[in-house]
Amino acid sequence: MFANKVVLVTGGSSGIGADAVVEFAKQGASVALVGRNETRLKEVAKRCEKYGAKTLVIKADVSKDEQAKTVIQKTVDKFGKLDVLVNNAGILRYAPVTDPKLLANYDEVMNTNLRPVIHLSSLAIPHLIASKGNIVNVSSVLATWNKLTGTISYCMSKAAMDHFTRIAATELAPHGVRVNSINPGPVATEILTNAGMPNDLKLDNIMKEQTALGRFADADEINEVILFLARSPSVTGSCYLIDSGMRLK
Repeated sequence: MFANKVVLVTGGSSGIGADAVVEFAKQGASVALVGRNETRLKEVAKRCEKYGAKTLVIKADVSKDEQAKTVIQKTVDKFGKLDVLVNNAGILRYAPVTDPKLLANYDEVMNTNLRPVIHLSSLAIPHLIASKGNIVNVSSVLATWNKLTGTISYCMSKAAMDHFTRIAATELAPHGVRVNSINPGPVATEILTNAGMPNDLKLDNIMKEQTALGRFADADEINEVILFLARSPSVTGSCYLIDSGMRLK
């Protein structure tokens, strides 16, 4: 399905990103996987070996401009082109509006969740125009659902990402480049563990109570939609909810 395609996945060392790398490899793609933990990136790349996929491990912090530039360049130098960019790297940090550290929290989240998406997409666009490729941004249901307190910075970053997705899709459509996002609800990944939520918040219980289906999604369920968007020639400017019915509650 993705034979002879080159895919770049940020945040590829764990969670949704790691599973995306493996799924693209399973479908025949050559995959560049990016993250800050080189050991874990290599573990993900090893999972791809049984599918005979070509992989490129890139240790980089995409919030740093110079490192972001090398990510695109190394991918194209290695594989000769770029067909799909998956902007998955992101963090969740807890800080309600009453927190004195809110602004620092906002800067950290925006500089990780949003700015690299714009920067990497901008760097990738010439290559995607050449390949008639596409971008898949990993957003969140929290772009439009705001009942989880202490996540204002994260919610704003994802709302902005959705607007970027739609505007970029409009501007790139004449060039044959598609741009979409996926908007997961709660997914069983480390982003929740690392968010700094108070222990008494019992995030797992809140998330499950706030979904119509009463469950978290698995990373592989999210990646079914990522692969669909990466291959479907008629879909652009869409933000796909995969939220276990969270918006219904």
